Amino acid sequence: MSELILRELNGGILRLTLNDPGTRNSLSQMMIEQLQTAMSSADARVIILAAHGPAFSSGHNLKEITVHRTDADKGLGFFKGLFDACAELMLTIMNHPCPVIAEIDGTASAAGCQLVASCDLAIATDRSSFCTPGVNIGLFCSTPMVAVSRTVTRKHAMEMLLTGDVISAAEALRMGLINRVTTHNELKTVTQELAQKIATKSGTALKIGKQAFNPQLEMPVEEAYAYMAQIMATNLFETDAREGIEAFIQKRKPKWERDL
Repeated sequence: MSELILRELNGGILRLTLNDPGTRNSLSQMMIEQLQTAMSSADARVIILAAHGPAFSSGHNLKEITVHRTDADKGLGFFKGLFDACAELMLTIMNHPCPVIAEIDGTASAAGCQLVASCDLAIATDRSSFCTPGVNIGLFCSTPMVAVSRTVTRKHAMEMLLTGDVISAAEALRMGLINRVTTHNELKTVTQELAQKIATKSGTALKIGKQAFNPQLEMPVEEAYAYMAQIMATNLFETDAREGIEAFIQKRKPKWERDL
């Protein structure tokens, strides 16, 4: 089986690289399966999701989808399985204990844009672009809508979805789809520096914070405060919290439990 996901672990930072440039890193059934496996088994402090070739990801593989129209059920079983697996992958990224940074140098289209929106942070080059163009081919980007509409404002999301227009990295930054714009030559350095900064923090604190972030967003503000107060109170009993507070008081660098 071809290696569609390349892995590189260094200093607690795991780089996962989409490696199917011939299909513009499409989210084929096999690509989704291999990325799901890589994410599920990841043991790191921070994960960087990058890609080889001129596109970050072109979204679902339309040729693969078309082939399954000849199935006995006209492809219904395959289509449902594909979108369910893709949704599971996006949830794995969102719920992963490690912060996930998308590193984009090229086009992120449809489910590829969904992939960017599902990551915690995103760094893109000034030659990158983003779109949800399903409306142009009669297939509304309904599943990408879930991640995109939770990342940018409602009206920005609707404009992307209703027009299918391609937006630049500068526009994606303004909308909040990505965090920073840099050059092709500086992309890896900028992403690595951000990952390294995060990787110096307590792994326990990162996990607690990330896994509480999305649930509290969906709560009424009163409920969110009650939920997060309990999270913080529990967090104080963690070894890293005790060590971090003592290190702050003693004016020294903390020694996190995972680093001992």
